[in-house]
Amino acid sequence: MTLYEYDRSLGIPVFCGVDEAGRGPLAGDVYAAAVILPLDEEIPGINDSKKLSPKKREALFDVILEKAVAASIASATVEEIDRLNILQATFLAMNRAVDGLKVKPAFALVDGNRNPGLSVPSRLVVKGDGTSASIAAASILAKVARDRSMEELAKAYPQYAFEQHKGYGTKEHYARLDQYGASPVHRLTFLKKYFAAKEGTAQAHGKLGEDTAAGLLEQAGYRILERNYRCPGGEIDLIAQKDGFLAFCEVKARLSSGILPREAVTPAKQNRIIRAALTYLSEHPSELQPRFDVIEVTLSPAEGKVLSAEHLPGAFVPDQRNGGMDYAAF
Repeated sequence: MTLYEYDRSLGIPVFCGVDEAGRGPLAGDVYAAAVILPLDEEIPGINDSKKLSPKKREALFDVILEKAVAASIASATVEEIDRLNILQATFLAMNRAVDGLKVKPAFALVDGNRNPGLSVPSRLVVKGDGTSASIAAASILAKVARDRSMEELAKAYPQYAFEQHKGYGTKEHYARLDQYGASPVHRLTFLKKYFAAKEGTAQAHGKLGEDTAAGLLEQAGYRILERNYRCPGGEIDLIAQKDGFLAFCEVKARLSSGILPREAVTPAKQNRIIRAALTYLSEHPSELQPRFDVIEVTLSPAEGKVLSAEHLPGAFVPDQRNGGMDYAAF
């Protein structure tokens, strides 16, 4: 039985097919469409949108809108997805699509196995976009509309390359998330576990880096005075002394790929370290010569493995970081 034969077999003169697009992506709205097709005139090429090329979907999009008795495309926003959950937001988009039809259907065929609670009687059809022409037409409209919306978002947020992955969780997309964090159009409920795992990994990497740095200093004959010194002005990972120097050490642990750890110690970060050092010296007056060191710890992607560690004494000095601060204490 062909897709059109299935629809004709229902014996219902005016009914719509309903489908959605975009339940799985990490970003962007979820879309739905409702379509009432004329059953006496077939539109060649209508099929499950996933089985069609983007070019074919684009071509069919315009033909369906032209030939349909009625068609409606609707969406639920990222905010609604995060507030309601993706299933309920999808149902909301489906209801909006059906309610937006200019011709009232007597019945609806809905793709899937979950009832969205439409305002008209309905039948659920598992793999409906490969069974019913009306559902297939709705799948094409919803898919094209959502893809177009992601291409528009790509213009507003070019750093995420939405035009390439359409918001799905590809390797490239996760790499962009790692670099830029989440945007206002990302589904935060989808990313909560991911960012929690990343934070946990970052904390583990940080502790491993500090433990490695402390061991490196002790092996070199330094005496560790403080670990994770904090004050209102900032914090210092390690404070150690040797040979008349009081070393304020910033530890930077990074994976083997990416920027050098030392590059993460920006001028702003340096100034925060210097402020913290001034507070420490006001609390612990010392005749030792202050110095600002960086200790790089390079980790492999495999958790718990240190590739290298390097101590950079005097990595930066206060008199080269003129931010209007009083460095007389040095």
